[in-house]
Amino acid sequence: MTDYRFCTVADEGRVRIVTINRPEVLNALHSEAHWEFDLVWNEFAANPELWVGIITGAGNRAFSAGNDLKVQAAGRRGPRPATGFAGLSHRFDLDKPLIAAVNGVAMGGGFETALACDIIVAAENAMFALPEPRVGLIAGSGVHRLPRLIGQKLALGMILTGRRVSAAEAKALGFVNEVVPVGEALAASRRWAAQILDCSPMAIRASKQVVYRSLDEPTLEAAMTRTYPAAEANLASQDYIEGPRAFAERRKPNWQNR
Repeated sequence: MTDYRFCTVADEGRVRIVTINRPEVLNALHSEAHWEFDLVWNEFAANPELWVGIITGAGNRAFSAGNDLKVQAAGRRGPRPATGFAGLSHRFDLDKPLIAAVNGVAMGGGFETALACDIIVAAENAMFALPEPRVGLIAGSGVHRLPRLIGQKLALGMILTGRRVSAAEAKALGFVNEVVPVGEALAASRRWAAQILDCSPMAIRASKQVVYRSLDEPTLEAAMTRTYPAAEANLASQDYIEGPRAFAERRKPNWQNR
């Protein structure tokens, strides 16, 4: 396994667990870190043996406090990769499922990273916000993702105030899937990952691709009649045969990812 400076990476069977590892600055990230995360997620995307990704933050105080403003204030802010904050906020071509295990604060780019994931598990001490306007900035991806998830008015209530939202409110608003006790976000995320792994990896990727791409269609009919590459690949796969066969034979499917 490659040694990384700003994160730790652990591959547990089919699951890659990436931990943002800058607890001394509440896991805030800068340009150099974003390029490292870009590499980590590129490797994940290209590895056929890895089917689910989990991202979390070191310690219980923070998932990520967002942009490292001290580095920016010192004039050392460099370019980001095209995939954005933590290599995820602007990544649009990853069909493998991602889970955010949020412990403590998820602010600005940290929140945007969590929003880029498909499932968010939050510890009870999690706190979410897009506070960029308070320091003269704009939440580059958050202002797009959040309204699409929870609706315009609820999203603007966060975006235009920069206010902090607790884990309980986040679940009520609809962008958090589960709230768990402090210290249990990663364990709960592993449980979600295990449930995903019970399913065909090709069917999972097809389902994710169809959900996101269909949202771009103007009508339900257009969405349902569009051709989706991952869905077509699933129809032609061995796993498409294996699933019904295993059901008929009353056994657990042996997914081959092909």
